[in-house]
Amino acid sequence: MAKPRPSLEKPTLDKYLDKITLAEEATHHVLRPWAGIGLGLLFLLISMIFAAAYVSEQPGYLIIVAAAAVAAYMAMNIGANDVTNNVGAAVGSKAITMTTALVIAAVFEIAGAVFAGGRVVSTIEAGIVDAAQMPSGQAFVWVMMAALISAAAWINIATWSGAPISTTHSIVGGILGSGIAAAGFSVVHWVSLAGITASWMVSPILGGGIAALLLAFVKTFIIYREDKIDAAIFWTPILIAVMTGAFAAYFALIGLEKVVAISMTNGILIGLAVAAVTVVASRPWIVRQARGLDNRNQSLRKLFRMPLILSAALLSFAHGANDVSNAVGPLSAIVANVNGLAILKTTYVPLWVMLIGAFGISCGLLLFGPKLIRVVGEEITKLNPMRAFCVALATAITVILATSLGLPVSTTHTAVGAVFGIGFFREWYTRNSKRRLDYVRRKTGQADFERHAVHSPEESQRRRLVRRSHFMTIVAAWVITVPVSAALSAAVYYILSAFFI
Repeated sequence: MAKPRPSLEKPTLDKYLDKITLAEEATHHVLRPWAGIGLGLLFLLISMIFAAAYVSEQPGYLIIVAAAAVAAYMAMNIGANDVTNNVGAAVGSKAITMTTALVIAAVFEIAGAVFAGGRVVSTIEAGIVDAAQMPSGQAFVWVMMAALISAAAWINIATWSGAPISTTHSIVGGILGSGIAAAGFSVVHWVSLAGITASWMVSPILGGGIAALLLAFVKTFIIYREDKIDAAIFWTPILIAVMTGAFAAYFALIGLEKVVAISMTNGILIGLAVAAVTVVASRPWIVRQARGLDNRNQSLRKLFRMPLILSAALLSFAHGANDVSNAVGPLSAIVANVNGLAILKTTYVPLWVMLIGAFGISCGLLLFGPKLIRVVGEEITKLNPMRAFCVALATAITVILATSLGLPVSTTHTAVGAVFGIGFFREWYTRNSKRRLDYVRRKTGQADFERHAVHSPEESQRRRLVRRSHFMTIVAAWVITVPVSAALSAAVYYILSAFFI
């Protein structure tokens, strides 16, 4: 009897897709709001006192204090639901401990929100509806209040019902719905809204493409080399340098724009300088880590530990810079309106408003994150450090690009897009890469391989349906969340206007 030919195909993509579904389900089952309800309520009270200390002498300060409490609650939801994705892979791959992950995420989320969150906050505040077309300034205040209340309520409803949604989509839909309820369809900045919607579609694709390119680079220049360790010693410091250099340039151009104006040329030069220093500083560390390691893939995991930690920190910074807007954008608009300021895309965002959002995100992470990080990082997405690095860095780069343009994007959907990119690329690579085929032939001594595993028609259909079902889950989240949150926000606005306008 002829010996069956071994198959080059791996069921990689199906495993990733199954993990995405389980991650979504676990998020909603693990996140129990009452687990830290006491500390959560304490944070809301502190936020109200903090806001009152700044606005207690202004007319209408009670509205601002109430809005600060709702914004703080929104920020906690963001921290509890989204931030675990930033560090889950690093914990699951044993690169860092739970305590270290929490500290890294909390610190960099706050830094991203405070130093680089202003642009996206301004888009949420002024880029969706036109305050000048509102019937009155008071109406605009209740438009933003209705958006905050409805978005927070919809996130909770969706969490309890097990439906995957985006906090970014929720707040944009909330502002859209209450704005239309207050002043009609003409109040909407349709061009700006079209740009935001386009960014939601492009960001997962861009994240997936960048992640696939990064993994292709790692496979080509490190994994499928005869001497993996020497290749990793050469390329890993460069990968770290690319990451730190990109972050330094972004921080110089965006994070410091309120302190000092830096030109694009100087920002790029700063990034290149930081990258050069990183290569010099990190190479000795990589060399020490590589001593005594065997020439196999398992050894590469140790060498990718530092890049993975740095990418988790960068992703946390990017998440804080982008998603803080979902909580404090409407609050900033309310503060500006009560103070009699015009709502513009260049409106100054008060520091105390940013701090409520920043610390709210970290508070939600610290109160509700540890168990979810463990589930996502250890029981669901057991990515090795190389693939986890590609996912985290691709997501961070995509979100940073969106933040620099002032576009609010869904960090969760971008990360899912990166996972899709990794999965599709690995499925294609295992069947079609000549480099991998030659490598496997040399290692196994086999000359003939079955390039495609044979499946029954039912199994082939099931695999196609798995892909489509997950894709449709993401699309449904885009399609459903905005109109539902908009309708809920319109209803809340009508109730509020009946009592207060």
